[in-house]
Parts: sequence; C-alpha cells; structure tokens
Amino acid sequence: MSEQAATPAPAAAARPTDKGESLLLRHVAAFFESPLAVIGLAGLVVLVILALAASFIAPQNPYDLAQLDIMDGTLPPGSESLAGYTYWLGTDEQGRDLLSAILYGLRISLGVGAISVVIACAVGASVGVIAAYAGGRIDNFVMRVVDLQLSFPAILVALVLLAVFGRGVDKVIIALVIVQWAYYARTVRGSALVERRRDYIEAARCLALPKNRIVFRHLLPNCLPPLIVVATVQVAHAIALESTLSFLGVGVPVTEPSLGMLIAKGYDYLLSGKYWISTFPGIALVAAIVAINLVGDRLRDVLNPRLSR
Repeated sequence: MSEQAATPAPAAAARPTDKGESLLLRHVAAFFESPLAVIGLAGLVVLVILALAASFIAPQNPYDLAQLDIMDGTLPPGSESLAGYTYWLGTDEQGRDLLSAILYGLRISLGVGAISVVIACAVGASVGVIAAYAGGRIDNFVMRVVDLQLSFPAILVALVLLAVFGRGVDKVIIALVIVQWAYYARTVRGSALVERRRDYIEAARCLALPKNRIVFRHLLPNCLPPLIVVATVQVAHAIALESTLSFLGVGVPVTEPSLGMLIAKGYDYLLSGKYWISTFPGIALVAAIVAINLVGDRLRDVLNPRLSR
C-alpha cells in the first residue's frame, strides 16, 4: 500500500511542463483550424523556399549581364530565345527572364522585410519595456517621441531618409528600422504597463533582483504574444514599403532589382500591351503580402486572450 501511494509523485512534478506544452499545442491546433491561415502559411513557406533557392532553381542569373541578350527584350510569355530557351513568363526590355528576376526579387524583398522587422522589433521592444518599467519622465519622454514618429506618414519619413542616405539595400533597411521601431515600442509598452503590476514582478523586486533581469528576463517575455502579432503584420508592411520606395526609384539599386523595381520597369509598357513585365512581379508581391497577412490575422486571433474568450 505504501508503494502505491508514492507512485503519483512523478506525475505531479511533471504537471507544469505538461501545462506549458498543452498551451502551445492548443495554440497550434487553434491556428490550423482556419483554412485561410493554413493556405497563407503554406503559400508563405513556398515563397520563402523559392526565394532562398533562387540561385539554384532560377533558369537565369538576372545579375549576370553576360547572360542577357538585348535581342530577347520584351518577349511575351512562352516565347523562345534565339538559343532555343523558353521564357515562360516573358522578358523585360533588357532581355532578362522574368521568372528568374521574380525569384531573385522575392529574395531581396522578403530579406529586407524580415531583417528590418527583426532589428526594429528588438529596438522598439527594448525601448518600450524600459519606458514602461521606469515610468515617470522617462516614460513620458519616450511616448512623446513615439507619438511624434507616428504622426508622420511612413512613406514620407522613408523618402526623406533615403534622400539623405542614398540608394542601397542597407540604406533601405536602416530607413525601415527608423520608420517601424515606434510601433513595437507602443505595443510592448502597453502590455508592460499591465504586466508590471503582477505579483511575479513584485516578488522579483522583493528578492532584490537587478532591474535589467526583471525587465528582460521576467517582464519582456510576458509581452511577447502581442509583439509576435505586430511583427508578423509589419513584415508585410515593410515589404510593401520597400517595394513602393523601389518603384519610386529611391530604394534598392538597379543591380539588385526587387519586386517593386521590376514593376516600375514594366509600368511604361502597360499601355503598349506588354502587360507581363509588371503584372507577374505584381502578382508575386501581392501573393507574399496576402500570405503574411493571413498568418498574422490568425496569430492575432489565437494569441489575443480577449478574442479567445
């Protein structure tokens, strides 16, 4: 009888881990309950794989001028080159294969959007959680800076910054980080103001833990759910903003064309019936943005406790 009474102890000790795992599994199951979210996630995974493997699966390197033939310029979809190669999506005015250009353009657009979001999220989250924990004048000053930043249109601020910095992938990333960090600061600050009143924060203070440990080891991790949602949606916003800047001619250089630049190159040919130069890059851009937004919307529904009620 004594041995039977002692057996339930290991199961009781494993309950916290099981509880955390079950919560994660519930979130994953809730996410896959939405067919649109599954379609968006599958489309996003396919686009990311195509972008990462562009160097291996693209029929042509659009950066290599030796592979371009001006005689193959503005060929319609399905045309064959003088060398017998089939351009399934047609070519642009320089004889560049649009299928290859779209694959390489996806890599640049997705890369710029993801890198800028990661950096802006790290900067904004750190500023927001520090302002919420410190309170007082520091919080007021940071929030006034955030309000000032958000009062200007993002495209206007990015245009001014790129006019100063110049063109380049790194310049575009810096401009997007400066434009976006305020969104994350406001989101994290709102969550941190609620979390800092919790009992676990008071317990950490009573234990005389260092402030940086309380902020970054205890307070910030509990502000991650809304931050993940905002970051996912902001990836689509960053891609759209980068494409707009490249379309206006102030984004990435000509030697590294993104989807926005590909659309801009074909804009002058739309009225002449050569629709494919702008249409196919535009479809790829819309597909990427829609897929990311579908995933972001579902994450918002799953991770928002108010909506889950």
